This record gives sequence, structure tokens and C-alpha cells, in this order.
Amino acid sequence: MTDDSDAAADIATIAGALLLEIRAAGGSAADLKSAGDRGSHELIMAELARRFPADAVLSEEGTDSSARLGRPRVWIVDPLDGTREFSEPPRTDWAVHVALVVDGELTAGAVALPAQGRTLSTTGASTPALPQRPAHDGVPRLVVSRTRPTEHARVIAEQLGAELVPMGSAGAKAMAVVLGDADIYAHSGGQYEWDSAAPVAVAQAAGLHVSRLDGSPLVYNQPDPWLPDLLICLPHLAASVIEICRGIA
Repeated sequence: MTDDSDAAADIATIAGALLLEIRAAGGSAADLKSAGDRGSHELIMAELARRFPADAVLSEEGTDSSARLGRPRVWIVDPLDGTREFSEPPRTDWAVHVALVVDGELTAGAVALPAQGRTLSTTGASTPALPQRPAHDGVPRLVVSRTRPTEHARVIAEQLGAELVPMGSAGAKAMAVVLGDADIYAHSGGQYEWDSAAPVAVAQAAGLHVSRLDGSPLVYNQPDPWLPDLLICLPHLAASVIEICRGIA
């Protein structure tokens, strides 16, 4: 659905531009977080309402409604992923997520990295295909939270001999794998659907492996939007990472 992918990329990019303006205006960390969350959410909701008035929306900053469960098209958005990093200029590891689920399947998505000047989406032209990634001959690189790396990440790194790469938002971590700056994003600390829907859509379009840590599929637009874990990685590493994770008590 190219039109949906184009819309996701456009809306994420526009929201990212607004966030850059908010950040440039300055203020305390608390003020930046509040203004960023609110401003981006309102812009995205207005754009989706204008372009897709019949669609439902699940947003981190909105009020959830069970009505979305009966709708065929549901947008899942995180208006500002990595609020802490956004509030700490000049950090660039924060993002805007816009994804679409149609009849339970992720069909379109975009992740804007505004401070890096790029938006990656399920539109082919904006997402680097796997064969075009830069070669990496060193040890696997595993992106982890810069503030709370998980036990799973520590064990995976130990058993694979991987290098830990601390980074901010979920979107930034996932796009680091898409762009070839990392090889594995394995998260076990729990997230919500809006944290991973758009990154997973983009990673999947780029040819990466996406799943739960035990290899089971990621399912979106559920009554409870909580997702316990996530794996995005190069396809040839997936089996090894899943085996390690299954062995962790």
C-alpha cells in the first residue's frame, strides 16, 4: 500500500519538523518533553483525521478506546519516541513513529529521525534494502538502552561475543540495524505497541528478521497494547539469538 506508506512517511516527517522547531525554541527538559509530546501528537492526529477520517488511531499520547478493535484500519503512533533524548540537545537518538495495521497486519510504517535529517519507511525508495547495507566484518553489534540495558542483552552479548552499543529511543535502535550501524536489537524490558509498530514495519520491509525473543510473531492492535519483548536483527543471526533467549530463565 504505497499511498499509506507515503502518508506515514509524510506525517512522520512533518511531525519531526515541528519537534525540531520546539527544541530550537529552548526551555527546561520538562518543558521540552511536555511541548514535544503534545505538539507532535496534536499534529499527527489532525493529519490522520484529515487524510483518513474513517480510520482508528492508537497513540501513546491519546486516550485508548476499545472501538479500535473492531476497525479494519488502525494507525499506531508514537508522537515522540525517546522523550528523554529529545530533551537533551544535541542528542539525535529520538524518533517519530507512524504505522498502519490493516486487518491485524502491519502494512505501512515510517520512522522519522528528525535530528538526523532522515525518514525511513515501508516505501521502497526510502528504506535501504539489505544487500545495499555497508559490509561489517567485526563482531556483532547489539544496540541496548543507554540507561537500563537488560539481562537478555548482557547474555546475548556474552554468548555471541557481541559489542554493546548504547542508544536512546526504540526507533533509533531499530533504525540503526536497518541502516547497518548495528546488527541486533533485542529488547526484553517490555514496550507498548506504539514503541515498535513503525520500527518493525520498516525493518521488515528492509528484509530484516522481526519477532518476539522466542521467535513467535509480533501481533498488533490487541486489547492490551503491552508487548513484553522484541527482536530485530540480521536474518543470519536470528536463530542464534532466539536459541540464547529461549535458554534464559
